[in-house]
Amino acid sequence: MMQQMYPQVSHDYQYELNKDMHIAAAHYIPSDAAGKCKQVHGHTYFVNVTVAGDDLDEAGFLVNFKVLKTILHDKFDHTILNDHEDVFDATNPNFFPTTEVVARIMWESIENHLRTLPNKPTCLQLFVRETPTSYVVYRPKKGNKN
Repeated sequence: MMQQMYPQVSHDYQYELNKDMHIAAAHYIPSDAAGKCKQVHGHTYFVNVTVAGDDLDEAGFLVNFKVLKTILHDKFDHTILNDHEDVFDATNPNFFPTTEVVARIMWESIENHLRTLPNKPTCLQLFVRETPTSYVVYRPKKGNKN
């Protein structure tokens, strides 16, 4: 993967971890306003996860890189995103698989796991590049971490 720079989040944590991955997936946006994107089509999504915290776990990790990849890549790679009815919905625009919603759903998936860890790291942002010219960064509002 080519080295990329991502928007930075200002924080006071001691550690910041970033994990990049590619996810090949198809989707469609169930809305007439989506134009051509209403048809099934695919992308190779470039995803960057930013996790931060002050304490390391018993293995010396903030969080294991493999765990982050398992949560996102193993679930979404080589799938049709719309088929993941546990996180996407064809009737509510807040759950259509747009890049914005994909970024939020991925953040929620990571953050839900991080909350179970004794060292309590947190996901600061989730970056999703859908095409070479289009990307979304999802960051939770301060004080509103689901």
